[in-house]
Amino acid sequence: MKPFLPVLLALVTASGGAGRAGEPTPPPKATNLWTATFPGYKNSSSSAPAVAPDGTVYVGTLHGALLAYTPAGQLKWSFQTGLEIKSAPAVADDGTVYFGSRDRKFYALTPAGQLKWTFATGAWVDSSPAIAADGTVYFGGWDHFFYALHPDGSLQWKADIGAIVDSSPAIAADGTIYFGAHDKKLYALRPDGSVRWTFATGGAIVSSPALGADGAIYCSAVDGYLYAVNADGAERWRWCTGGARESSPVVGANGDICIGMNNATGWVTAEGRKQWGWGSPLAVDVSAVALADRFYCSTPYCAVRAFPAGESSLERQFWSATMGDSATASLTVNPEGILYVCAGFQIYAFRPPGERLAPGGSPWPMFRGNPRHTGRAGGLK
Repeated sequence: MKPFLPVLLALVTASGGAGRAGEPTPPPKATNLWTATFPGYKNSSSSAPAVAPDGTVYVGTLHGALLAYTPAGQLKWSFQTGLEIKSAPAVADDGTVYFGSRDRKFYALTPAGQLKWTFATGAWVDSSPAIAADGTVYFGGWDHFFYALHPDGSLQWKADIGAIVDSSPAIAADGTIYFGAHDKKLYALRPDGSVRWTFATGGAIVSSPALGADGAIYCSAVDGYLYAVNADGAERWRWCTGGARESSPVVGANGDICIGMNNATGWVTAEGRKQWGWGSPLAVDVSAVALADRFYCSTPYCAVRAFPAGESSLERQFWSATMGDSATASLTVNPEGILYVCAGFQIYAFRPPGERLAPGGSPWPMFRGNPRHTGRAGGLK
C-alpha cells in the first residue's frame, strides 16, 4: 500500500461549513472547565491521565511525581518517586493506583496517596501497567523483562524477552496478553507467561497494541507500518503510515483505526484501506480517543479537534479546544464525557459542546482501553 502523504494546506482549512464571503465557519469551542499547572519548575507530563470511578484524575510528571487531582482540578496529593514517570497510571477495582518510574521501580499506592509497596526492576519502567480480571498486574521494562505481579506486589512470573519492553500490554477477553518490544516482535503470552506466538515486524515496537471487536490486534512499528494481526498470530494486513512515532492506535465504533504518523493523523478502515488524514506542522506522538461517531485528536499546534468518523470526515469538525502548548500525553475521556489533556506544563479539563459522550462502542477507544487504564479489552469487565 502507498504511504500516506498529508496535503497540509488543504486539510487545515477544513471546517463546519461556509461563512461570509466563502470563508470557513470555525467549529465551536469546547469549554475549559479548569487548568492546573504541575508543581515544580517547567514540569511537564507524557503520562496519559487516568480517571478513577470517583472522578479523581491521576497523572505522572517529568519531575517524578504522581499527582492526584479532584474532579474540580484541585491538587489532592502528590507522591514523589526518584525519576520521571512516563508510565500511565492504572486504577484497580479496589482503587489501588499502579504505575512505573524511571527510578527502576514499580509502585502501588492507595487512593489516599500512601505507598502500599514497590517492586524493584533492573531498569526504567516506561510501560504502562495492565490489570487482569483476577488482579494480576502486567508491565514491561527496559531491563528486557516482562513482569506479572500479584496484587500484593510479589512476583508471579517474569519472561526474559531479550529486548527493551516499553510498549504497554493489552489483555484480550480470553486473557491473552499482547505487547511489543524493541526486538521487532509483537508478543502474545498466556496468563501463565508461556508464549502463544510472536509476530515479526520490520522495526522496533515502541507503541502499544490496540484490540478490535473481532479479535484483531493492531500495532505499529518504527518501520513505518500499521499491522493488523489475527488472534492466531497470522498477518491480516499492513498499511504504510510512513511514520515512526510513539502514537498508539485506537479503534472506533465503526471499526476504523486512528493513529498519529510523523506529521499527520491518519484513519484506516478495519480492512486496511485509508480513509483520510489530517496534516500537522509538528509530529503527533500521542493517541486519540474514539467515541460513538467521532474521534478526538491532538492537532499541533496547541489544539484538540473532534472529527466525525467516516470517509467524509474532512468536510466538518464538531468542535475544537485550544491549549497553551501541544498535547504531550495521550488523550483521556472520562465516563461523563470530560476530556483531559496534558500540554506544556499543565493539565486541562474540557467539556465538549453539545451532548456529553462517553468513550465506547469498541474494545479499545483510547490509550489503555478505558479511563481507568486497566489495559483490558471491552471496558472494565
